[in-house]
Amino acid sequence: MSGHSKWSTIKHKKGINDAKRAKIFTKYGKLITIAARDGGGASETNFQLRLAIDRARLENMPKDNIERAIKRGTGELKDQAEIKEIIYEAYGPGQVAMLIKTATDNTNRTLGDVKTLLTKNGGKWVPAGSVGFLFKQVGRIEITTKEDGLDELEMKAIEAGAEDTEYKDSILAIYTLPENLQKVRDALQKNETKIESADLFFLPNQKASLNEKDLASYEKLLEVLDDQDDVQEIYDNL
Repeated sequence: MSGHSKWSTIKHKKGINDAKRAKIFTKYGKLITIAARDGGGASETNFQLRLAIDRARLENMPKDNIERAIKRGTGELKDQAEIKEIIYEAYGPGQVAMLIKTATDNTNRTLGDVKTLLTKNGGKWVPAGSVGFLFKQVGRIEITTKEDGLDELEMKAIEAGAEDTEYKDSILAIYTLPENLQKVRDALQKNETKIESADLFFLPNQKASLNEKDLASYEKLLEVLDDQDDVQEIYDNL
């Protein structure tokens, strides 16, 4: 029976992994659809679409899924509900300021789900504008690098037009004005710099801290929100 038990465990784990992978593909598919709808289906001329496709490929999203998401955005697939991108504002445990970015074809369902998850896990939904002023939108590029090459890489980023940099756990985060993200990214790639990710990001103006109890509660809230199909990104001021 041990063999059967082992197989059951493997099947269970595989099911969890497949379910998680499907959720990731759904989320990136929505990003691609929105980008294609807003800027057209050609990634060569639509920078936001190129960013969305790059992120999807990092998660090994199949080419067919990517192409289908683009066609949904350009209207080539008929009878598809429109996907809207909405950012909800909230406070988490310990008064952590949160921006919850969603992509949904049913705003009433998504708002209801987000409010319920917040209420049940120590958070609170607040009207638009309540915490948004605590953040500024920037471009963010992430590069894996060792400390001995850090100075040279930071200099390249500044010369390309970066506003600021931050180094932690072997990751160099390069911050740009939103409108300069493409220019800085392209300049770094021309220098044969391997970029891990590039996207638009909400950076907190000031950072807060939590005690151990509130931090544990907040991590649980993040987990349940991330598991909601329509939630794309969560930004906070920690």
